[in-house]
Order: sequence, then C-alpha cells, then structure tokens
Amino acid sequence: MAAVHGQVGEVGEDGGVPFPFRHAVDALRGARVRPQVRIEEVAAPRRLASYAYALEASVLADGEELADGRVVLLHEPQGHEAWSGTFRLVTLARADLEPEMAGDPLLPEVSWSWLTGALAAHGAGHGEPSGTVSRASSHFFGGLGDRPDETRIELRASWTPQERPGGLIDATAHLAAWCDLLCACAGLPPAEDTPARGTAGVVPLPKRRT
Repeated sequence: MAAVHGQVGEVGEDGGVPFPFRHAVDALRGARVRPQVRIEEVAAPRRLASYAYALEASVLADGEELADGRVVLLHEPQGHEAWSGTFRLVTLARADLEPEMAGDPLLPEVSWSWLTGALAAHGAGHGEPSGTVSRASSHFFGGLGDRPDETRIELRASWTPQERPGGLIDATAHLAAWCDLLCACAGLPPAEDTPARGTAGVVPLPKRRT
C-alpha cells in the first residue's frame, strides 16, 4: 500500500476549522491506498461549501495510466438540506475502454455498481447517492485516420457519508472505496485485502490496451 502525499493545505493548522472536518482530512492524509494508485492533494473548489478538501489520483499498471479521477470532501458545519448531513463527497472517475465495450447496454448499470459495491465492501455507510455514467467514442479521419478509435467512460457521483457520534465520518473507508472504483474503471481486479461483502457479481470491464 502507498501513503497519500501532498502539500499541507489551509486546513492543516487552523484552529478555527471544525474538528470533524480536520479529523476527516487528517484521516485522508494518513490513509494508505492500493499500490497501483498514485494520489495527491490538489486545490479544492471554494464555492461548493464552507470547507472543502480535494484529491486527484491516477491508476498505473506497467507504466500505463489506465484511469484517473478526483474526489472532493465538502463540509457544512450546520448541515445542508440537500445532503441530509454535514458532509458530502463528490467524485469524478474516468477511463479509456476497448471500443466494443461502448455498445454494451449494461455498461451504465455495471459502472454504477462499481461505486455502490466498493462502498459496501469497505463498510462505508452513506445516503443520498446520485450520479451519472457517460460514455463517448471518438473516430479519427483524414490526417488522423491512422489513430485507433477511442472509447471513454466517465462516472460522476456524490453521496453523504454516514456520521458517527460527534459528527465524525470514516473518511478512510470512503477513500478506499473510491480507489477501488478507479481500479475497477481501469480494469483491475478487487484488492486481495478488500472485504468481500457487497461485491458479488461486480466485475471490472477489460482495460484498454494501446
């Protein structure tokens, strides 16, 4: 497993930041993720919530980038009506696939199951999930005609992590689930140390080979 690395953001030492948010960020910074995942802190959007923290990641295998994405942790200390809680996780995951997979009518449902299955497998309690699964194919002509067709899948989702006493969340479990989502998009099998519950019938699509 690899540790999460990045520069200390403005949430690091500020005593005015709510403890539940600092606790979640500290957990994310100290988390260890699958060795195929390269993850780092990035600037968080400032207008989505009073407090925000963002990570970007890519999945690498044999020197090839197979998937990438971003996850943002949002926090409103007084709660947010649309979230039904004080925290919200927002994510983007995307990957290139074999062109023939784009026509699979079950692709959106299978892709969404990667997220729900990963959350269940890691015991990452949550509510109010929502999202979209998009797929797009590119075909090249003329001077670009020698390039192979490209097919990309993109999953955008958000959910409210379950809060424990004191308003704390298990940020590590949600990060692990998100990394598994990225790896599923990349075509990698589930991690050997991932709990098996909630993942029956969830399989990754074949990863794209260049």
